[in-house]
Amino acid sequence: MERDVVVSDPAAAGSSSSPASCSSFAETRVICRVCQKQFAQYTCPRCNSRYCSLLCYKGHSTQCTESFMRENVMDELKQMQPEDESKKKMLDILKRLHLEEEMESDGEDESILSDELVQKVMSGEEIKLEDLSDDEIKRFRQALASGELSKMIEPWTPWWKKPSARSISLSPDGSQLIRQVNMEDTAIADPITDQEPRIDEIPEGPESPLPSLKQLTKAEPSPLLAVHLVDILYSYCFTLRLYNGDWHSDPLGASTVALSMSKVMGENAKPETVPEALTACIEETCSPAYRHTGGFKFAIGLVDDIITILSLGHNALICALCDFHRLIEAGKSMVKAEKVSKTESAQSSSKLRGAARKLFFMTCWVHEQPNEAWPSLARIIQVQKASLEELEAGSRKADRKSSQQSKVLIEEL
Repeated sequence: MERDVVVSDPAAAGSSSSPASCSSFAETRVICRVCQKQFAQYTCPRCNSRYCSLLCYKGHSTQCTESFMRENVMDELKQMQPEDESKKKMLDILKRLHLEEEMESDGEDESILSDELVQKVMSGEEIKLEDLSDDEIKRFRQALASGELSKMIEPWTPWWKKPSARSISLSPDGSQLIRQVNMEDTAIADPITDQEPRIDEIPEGPESPLPSLKQLTKAEPSPLLAVHLVDILYSYCFTLRLYNGDWHSDPLGASTVALSMSKVMGENAKPETVPEALTACIEETCSPAYRHTGGFKFAIGLVDDIITILSLGHNALICALCDFHRLIEAGKSMVKAEKVSKTESAQSSSKLRGAARKLFFMTCWVHEQPNEAWPSLARIIQVQKASLEELEAGSRKADRKSSQQSKVLIEEL
């Protein structure tokens, strides 16, 4: 068995002139087992190997990292039992959603905007509710709920679905790499047109090196952080898709939506399993406030978005979390500028500050995880997605059967 290389460092013992005292108080330090160059500051929790940095941790033993994630996957799969609480809750959500869809379809034969209102939308004219009649307001809200207005908007292609997202590069310390300067970059910026970043670009990583978790907290990171990451990524993808990629147009509104969707950031929730985290997010997506986005079908698309970002790996995750952090910070700045009561402003600022801290900590945590962690987490979510789709199909089938039986009974009566 290979032994650790131990070095005695008399200089660390103090300024005693006695050789005996130097020997007795000398600080014993261990050399990194991987690079054999630096002093080891950390210990692998699985094999107790000593290492000096994240790079050496990743290279010290693939068996440690892979077996660790494999055990996590198996633990999650064991918790996905047919009769678990998450499944029962999801069935209730789906039944309620199908009932509301039926009531809406029975209540109105059509939800078509007037020609005048369509022209206003198409011309880009600002529409205020106070300028509309009661009938126009009703039609406008129905068009929002049915998705009729979304057909008039050019669909946004998320940055995580672009080929360039597969080759994101960051420095080993997590910070953004220096970009090459070209002629376009040296041109004088237009303060009107250049004040906002283009929404089709890959979001930038951290501007400065990320600190280690040991610098942020003395406590050990929660083993549930991977589950909380699922909640945060869902909220991020939901918000960007709702704003068609352009959260910069309304940072305060976007940050408010993000906190209402993320129970981890908005309500300090601590889901313990992936099904629990996803169920809470999907329930919010299917609620009356957001049902117009597409309900369960839209929610499943967001689960796919999470899987895609995880499959892109380490750097894409850091860029996504940094983009989310900037969104929350922009919302926080807008709260100060908005004319709201002091109490309301203090509450909003407090929530946004807490969310920003959580996002920064999550970014640092992600940076220290081995890249092997993300495919394993993606597989857990993929299994859960298939389970949700099967559940939804069964629920619709049961609802149709129940509806047909009710109609037959009514006809007989």
